[in-house]
Amino acid sequence: MPSLNEVKMLGGIGSLLTLLWIVPSVGGVLAIIGLVLTLVAVKYASDIFGDPKIFTHMLYAVILGIVGLVIGVAVVASAVFSAFGLGAMMGSMAGSFMASPPTLTPGGVASLLGGVVLGLAALWICFILSSIFLRRSYTELGKRLDVGLFGTGALLYLIGAALTIIIVGLALIFIADILFLVAFFSINTQAMPTPPPPPQPTM
Repeated sequence: MPSLNEVKMLGGIGSLLTLLWIVPSVGGVLAIIGLVLTLVAVKYASDIFGDPKIFTHMLYAVILGIVGLVIGVAVVASAVFSAFGLGAMMGSMAGSFMASPPTLTPGGVASLLGGVVLGLAALWICFILSSIFLRRSYTELGKRLDVGLFGTGALLYLIGAALTIIIVGLALIFIADILFLVAFFSINTQAMPTPPPPPQPTM
Protein backbone atom coordinates (compact mmCIF):
# COMPACT_ATOMS: atom_id res chain seq x y z
CA MET A 1 0.00 0.00 0.00
CA PRO A 2 1.47 3.39 -1.00
CA SER A 3 1.89 6.09 1.65
CA LEU A 4 0.95 9.76 1.84
CA ASN A 5 4.65 10.55 1.97
CA GLU A 6 5.06 9.02 -1.49
CA VAL A 7 2.08 11.04 -2.72
CA LYS A 8 3.64 14.19 -1.29
CA MET A 9 7.10 13.66 -2.78
CA LEU A 10 6.06 12.33 -6.19
CA GLY A 11 3.34 14.95 -6.62
CA GLY A 12 5.58 17.77 -5.45
CA ILE A 13 8.51 16.80 -7.66
CA GLY A 14 6.17 16.13 -10.58
CA SER A 15 4.52 19.54 -10.21
CA LEU A 16 7.92 21.21 -10.03
CA LEU A 17 9.13 19.51 -13.21
CA THR A 18 5.89 20.45 -14.97
CA LEU A 19 6.64 24.10 -14.24
CA LEU A 20 9.97 23.76 -16.05
CA TRP A 21 8.38 23.41 -19.49
CA ILE A 22 9.63 26.93 -20.25
CA VAL A 23 13.27 25.78 -20.04
CA PRO A 24 14.78 25.75 -23.56
CA SER A 25 15.59 22.40 -25.18
CA VAL A 26 14.80 20.11 -22.22
CA GLY A 27 11.63 21.80 -20.96
CA GLY A 28 9.28 19.50 -22.84
CA VAL A 29 11.01 16.36 -21.58
CA LEU A 30 10.97 17.62 -17.99
CA ALA A 31 7.28 18.47 -18.26
CA ILE A 32 6.44 14.96 -19.52
CA ILE A 33 8.41 13.38 -16.68
CA GLY A 34 6.63 15.68 -14.24
CA LEU A 35 3.25 14.73 -15.66
CA VAL A 36 4.02 11.02 -15.25
CA LEU A 37 5.15 11.51 -11.63
CA THR A 38 2.02 13.52 -10.86
CA LEU A 39 -0.15 10.80 -12.36
CA VAL A 40 1.56 8.20 -10.17
CA ALA A 41 1.03 10.40 -7.10
CA VAL A 42 -2.67 10.79 -7.85
CA LYS A 43 -2.97 7.04 -8.46
CA TYR A 44 -1.37 6.34 -5.08
CA ALA A 45 -3.74 8.80 -3.40
CA SER A 46 -6.67 7.19 -5.17
CA ASP A 47 -5.62 3.78 -3.81
CA ILE A 48 -5.07 5.11 -0.29
CA PHE A 49 -8.53 6.65 -0.11
CA GLY A 50 -10.21 3.80 -1.94
CA ASP A 51 -11.71 6.19 -4.45
CA PRO A 52 -10.84 5.26 -8.06
CA LYS A 53 -12.56 8.39 -9.41
CA ILE A 54 -9.71 10.56 -8.16
CA PHE A 55 -7.32 8.86 -10.57
CA THR A 56 -9.86 8.19 -13.32
CA HIS A 57 -10.75 11.87 -13.64
CA MET A 58 -7.08 12.81 -13.78
CA LEU A 59 -6.46 10.16 -16.43
CA TYR A 60 -9.36 11.52 -18.49
CA ALA A 61 -7.84 15.00 -18.17
CA VAL A 62 -4.50 13.81 -19.54
CA ILE A 63 -6.08 11.81 -22.36
CA LEU A 64 -8.25 14.73 -23.46
CA GLY A 65 -5.23 17.02 -23.42
CA ILE A 66 -3.26 14.64 -25.63
CA VAL A 67 -6.21 14.10 -27.99
CA GLY A 68 -6.70 17.85 -28.34
CA LEU A 69 -3.02 18.37 -29.12
CA VAL A 70 -2.99 15.58 -31.72
CA ILE A 71 -6.17 16.82 -33.40
CA GLY A 72 -4.99 20.43 -33.39
CA VAL A 73 -1.61 19.59 -34.93
CA ALA A 74 -3.17 17.25 -37.49
CA VAL A 75 -5.76 19.81 -38.64
CA VAL A 76 -3.22 22.63 -38.90
CA ALA A 77 -0.71 20.42 -40.75
CA SER A 78 -3.42 19.28 -43.13
CA ALA A 79 -4.36 22.90 -43.83
CA VAL A 80 -0.73 23.81 -44.52
CA PHE A 81 -0.24 20.88 -46.91
CA SER A 82 -3.52 21.70 -48.63
CA ALA A 83 -2.69 25.38 -49.01
CA PHE A 84 0.89 25.01 -50.29
CA GLY A 85 0.62 21.60 -51.88
CA LEU A 86 2.31 18.45 -50.67
CA GLY A 87 4.85 18.51 -53.46
CA ALA A 88 5.95 22.05 -52.66
CA MET A 89 6.26 21.26 -48.98
CA MET A 90 8.35 18.16 -49.67
CA GLY A 91 10.53 20.22 -52.00
CA SER A 92 11.11 22.82 -49.31
CA MET A 93 12.15 20.07 -46.90
CA ALA A 94 14.62 18.83 -49.51
CA GLY A 95 16.23 22.27 -49.71
CA SER A 96 14.66 23.63 -52.90
CA PHE A 97 12.34 26.04 -51.11
CA MET A 98 14.42 29.13 -51.98
CA ALA A 99 14.88 28.01 -55.57
CA SER A 100 11.14 27.56 -56.19
CA PRO A 101 9.11 28.89 -53.27
CA PRO A 102 5.52 27.61 -53.19
CA THR A 103 2.83 30.04 -54.25
CA LEU A 104 -0.25 30.70 -52.16
CA THR A 105 -3.48 31.68 -53.88
CA PRO A 106 -6.24 33.70 -52.18
CA GLY A 107 -8.22 30.50 -51.86
CA GLY A 108 -5.21 28.84 -50.29
CA VAL A 109 -4.94 31.66 -47.75
CA ALA A 110 -8.56 31.22 -46.75
CA SER A 111 -8.10 27.46 -46.48
CA LEU A 112 -4.96 27.88 -44.40
CA LEU A 113 -6.55 30.36 -42.00
CA GLY A 114 -9.65 28.21 -41.69
CA GLY A 115 -7.58 25.14 -40.89
CA VAL A 116 -5.53 26.98 -38.28
CA VAL A 117 -8.65 28.38 -36.61
CA LEU A 118 -10.34 24.96 -36.67
CA GLY A 119 -7.27 23.24 -35.23
CA LEU A 120 -6.88 25.78 -32.44
CA ALA A 121 -10.60 25.58 -31.66
CA ALA A 122 -10.40 21.78 -31.32
CA LEU A 123 -7.38 22.12 -29.06
CA TRP A 124 -9.14 24.78 -26.96
CA ILE A 125 -12.31 22.70 -26.50
CA CYS A 126 -10.37 19.59 -25.50
CA PHE A 127 -8.26 21.68 -23.14
CA ILE A 128 -11.36 23.00 -21.37
CA LEU A 129 -12.85 19.50 -21.07
CA SER A 130 -9.51 18.27 -19.75
CA SER A 131 -9.51 21.06 -17.16
CA ILE A 132 -12.99 20.08 -15.98
CA PHE A 133 -11.85 16.54 -15.20
CA LEU A 134 -8.64 17.85 -13.63
CA ARG A 135 -10.71 20.04 -11.34
CA ARG A 136 -12.89 17.12 -10.29
CA SER A 137 -9.83 15.06 -9.43
CA TYR A 138 -7.95 17.75 -7.51
CA THR A 139 -11.05 19.04 -5.73
CA GLU A 140 -11.82 15.59 -4.33
CA LEU A 141 -8.17 15.03 -3.51
CA GLY A 142 -8.08 18.34 -1.64
CA LYS A 143 -11.14 17.38 0.40
CA ARG A 144 -9.65 14.02 1.36
CA LEU A 145 -6.30 15.55 2.29
CA ASP A 146 -7.77 18.70 3.83
CA VAL A 147 -5.60 20.85 1.57
CA GLY A 148 -7.75 23.59 0.08
CA LEU A 149 -5.06 24.73 -2.36
CA PHE A 150 -5.86 21.77 -4.60
CA GLY A 151 -9.39 23.03 -5.16
CA THR A 152 -8.28 26.64 -5.53
CA GLY A 153 -5.60 25.74 -8.05
CA ALA A 154 -8.00 23.52 -9.99
CA LEU A 155 -10.58 26.31 -10.29
CA LEU A 156 -7.89 28.77 -11.38
CA TYR A 157 -6.64 26.22 -13.93
CA LEU A 158 -10.13 25.84 -15.40
CA ILE A 159 -10.58 29.60 -15.69
CA GLY A 160 -7.15 29.85 -17.28
CA ALA A 161 -7.99 27.13 -19.79
CA ALA A 162 -11.12 29.00 -20.82
CA LEU A 163 -9.07 32.18 -21.25
CA THR A 164 -6.15 30.68 -23.16
CA ILE A 165 -7.27 32.67 -26.18
CA ILE A 166 -5.75 35.65 -24.37
CA ILE A 167 -2.41 35.85 -22.56
CA VAL A 168 -3.98 36.15 -19.10
CA GLY A 169 -5.20 32.55 -19.42
CA LEU A 170 -1.66 31.19 -19.67
CA ALA A 171 -0.65 33.29 -16.66
CA LEU A 172 -3.52 31.84 -14.61
CA ILE A 173 -2.53 28.29 -15.57
CA PHE A 174 1.07 28.97 -14.52
CA ILE A 175 -0.15 30.29 -11.15
CA ALA A 176 -2.41 27.25 -10.77
CA ASP A 177 0.57 24.94 -11.36
CA ILE A 178 2.45 26.75 -8.60
CA LEU A 179 -0.52 26.23 -6.27
CA PHE A 180 -0.50 22.50 -7.08
CA LEU A 181 3.20 22.40 -6.20
CA VAL A 182 2.57 24.09 -2.85
CA ALA A 183 -0.48 21.90 -2.24
CA PHE A 184 1.42 18.64 -2.66
CA PHE A 185 4.20 19.76 -0.34
CA SER A 186 1.53 20.89 2.18
CA ILE A 187 0.18 17.36 2.62
CA ASN A 188 0.21 16.23 6.23
CA THR A 189 1.72 12.77 5.94
CA GLN A 190 0.68 11.95 9.53
CA ALA A 191 -3.00 12.55 8.87
CA MET A 192 -5.33 9.58 8.81
CA PRO A 193 -6.86 9.03 5.36
CA THR A 194 -10.54 9.92 5.15
CA PRO A 195 -12.49 6.72 4.45
CA PRO A 196 -14.66 6.66 1.35
CA PRO A 197 -18.37 7.32 1.88
CA PRO A 198 -20.52 4.19 2.33
CA PRO A 199 -22.35 3.01 -0.76
CA GLN A 200 -25.90 4.21 -1.09
CA PRO A 201 -28.55 1.49 -0.75
CA THR A 202 -30.21 0.56 -3.99
CA MET A 203 -33.97 0.60 -4.22
